Amino acid sequence: MRNTSSLLIIVLFAGVWELGARLFNKPFILPSPSQIAVRFWELKDVLLLKHLPITLLTIVIGLIMSISLGVAIAVWMSANSNVRKALYPILIASQMIPIIALAPIFVLWFGYTIWSKVAVTVLITFFPITVNTFDGLSSGTKDMHELFLTMGATKKDIFLKYSVPTALPHFFSGLKVAVTLSVIGAAIGEWLGAQAGLGYFSRRMMTQFDGAAVFAPIVVLTVVGIVLFSSVTYMENRLLKWRSKS
Repeated sequence: MRNTSSLLIIVLFAGVWELGARLFNKPFILPSPSQIAVRFWELKDVLLLKHLPITLLTIVIGLIMSISLGVAIAVWMSANSNVRKALYPILIASQMIPIIALAPIFVLWFGYTIWSKVAVTVLITFFPITVNTFDGLSSGTKDMHELFLTMGATKKDIFLKYSVPTALPHFFSGLKVAVTLSVIGAAIGEWLGAQAGLGYFSRRMMTQFDGAAVFAPIVVLTVVGIVLFSSVTYMENRLLKWRSKS
């Protein structure tokens, strides 16, 4: 029922968009969904075979680095209150800086290589992973810790058998936010400085006033984001079966 309702909303939105675009009749500014679909079909080989793999590589590398960095920082902060007091304000401050302002700086540092785009992706994705994982590691109760100690558990046992399982739902919540942001980060990085990728292609088509071709890679990026989010949700449901049954 929920999927049917979502599909109806999408169809209604597309219908209103199609009608509005045809009435507006300026496809270089607002192309209709049908015009975008036709343009996508014409450009599918370039988009899917040349530019999509580069964007996907940026997203995957950025997410791997964000997960590694975010989880490591979260564990470190949960284990040491002094580290938490020192790093937490810095983490928050890192999200106050507009990404659009930092992206050109990364291009200056790393050039037009993939690493300038990876840097943008990491900066925009590691925060939700770090904060959510840290909240999960800190959500354990004092009574449960004392119970584990009473039963002879070591700190390692408490961490692996209590803290980690408690933190996993929080980690996946942060990861679901991060995977969608990773698509945005990769696109922003490519938009501001790249020689290939879906964001780069969209910007190039904008300079040619080809509105439908600007939207075509955006549609692909949207699909990539949905697939990534669905994949994380699937892994979460598989690994956390105990939560879905409760």
